[in-house]
Amino acid sequence: MSTSRAAAGPRGRTAPPGRPTAPARAGGIRGVQPVASLLGVLALGVCLVLSLDVVSAAVALGLEVLLLPVLRIPWRTLLLRTSPVLVAVPLTALSIALYGRPSGREWFDLGFAHVTDGSLTLALATALRVLAVGLPAVALFVRVDPTDLADGLAQLLRLPARFVLGALAAIRMTTLLGDDWRQLGMARRARGVADTGRVRRGASMAFALLVLALRRATTLAVAMESRGFGAPGRRTWARTARFGGPEWAMVGVLVGIGVVAIVVAVGAGTWRA
Repeated sequence: MSTSRAAAGPRGRTAPPGRPTAPARAGGIRGVQPVASLLGVLALGVCLVLSLDVVSAAVALGLEVLLLPVLRIPWRTLLLRTSPVLVAVPLTALSIALYGRPSGREWFDLGFAHVTDGSLTLALATALRVLAVGLPAVALFVRVDPTDLADGLAQLLRLPARFVLGALAAIRMTTLLGDDWRQLGMARRARGVADTGRVRRGASMAFALLVLALRRATTLAVAMESRGFGAPGRRTWARTARFGGPEWAMVGVLVGIGVVAIVVAVGAGTWRA
């Protein structure tokens, strides 16, 4: 019977076989199992993709902004983490405004681009919808511990343990790539080969980084196999992933946002299935 050290407690201890321990819940949003956030965001996304109207997306986005202070995330951190979404939104809106389905009053026609009232409305609705789905997807996972998420995926959603633990180990090792890159740069600079040929140097460093990553992955795989990660039989876990009241509340809030957005859009007569 194998025990998952990747899901071990703060000191790396594992529970005796058949006696998993339940971690003490943290206060506030940090005590919620990440799987609940994942399920809630997926449900919210399903609610928002049922219609392409401005009202439902705007209502959902407004409710999410009102609830953001509950997460207690610094605004600078939130803006930094959501920067890919903030960059993608105007690009998406621009492409839909230029190439979306034309309808209503025409603003201009460039042959390859046809901008009308309908395409502009669709672009605005799409931009708001991307924000409404992307904002909670990023904000709820800013402070998520990958080990907690792996525990939930394997124990609650019953995903294969080998896949979950392998992905967890890969995420843990990804943080080392930056350190490896800096060490490679300093080593080459100490040898006097880092002052010229920036493009060539970058390509050779990327190849060296790939070699280091493959070697580390091989060593890690052998170490995990030797510790029983690939053994047959029922796996035990150091910490039990629970889905209780806080988790149901998280899912309920996110689903409620989607339902309220749909109801308002239907009441306003803007619902477009």
